[in-house]
Amino acid sequence: MKAISSSIVRSLTFGSRCICADNSGAKEVRLIAVYKYHGRKKTHPRAGIADMVNVVVKKGKPEIRKKVEKAVVIRVRKEYKRPDGTRIKFEDNAVVLVDDKGLPKGSEVKGVVAKEVGERFPKIAGISSGVV
Repeated sequence: MKAISSSIVRSLTFGSRCICADNSGAKEVRLIAVYKYHGRKKTHPRAGIADMVNVVVKKGKPEIRKKVEKAVVIRVRKEYKRPDGTRIKFEDNAVVLVDDKGLPKGSEVKGVVAKEVGERFPKIAGISSGVV
């Protein structure tokens, strides 16, 4: 995965519930793992902006519910700092479902995505309504 410019605050923990901001059929997901996470022994994995995570779909269409999927975190409530000194935070915690290569499963993203997601996953930024 490509490095991003901001200092990530890893605010989403194991078991966090997020909304799914794309039109793939999922409405709410639960975080169960974080890819490329190297933490201390006996600590739960934590995710931040533009991290790839493993999720279980909790609410949505019946054919996608109770399935384990990959997702990318596009918005977090916890504020984080960018290199120019600005601080950014969003209204909600949101993810977008992706496939193994990091390409989005849906065809559009509801709401805006962070600039850091566009650096690491340009296809997600391309189908979003805006980049902040």
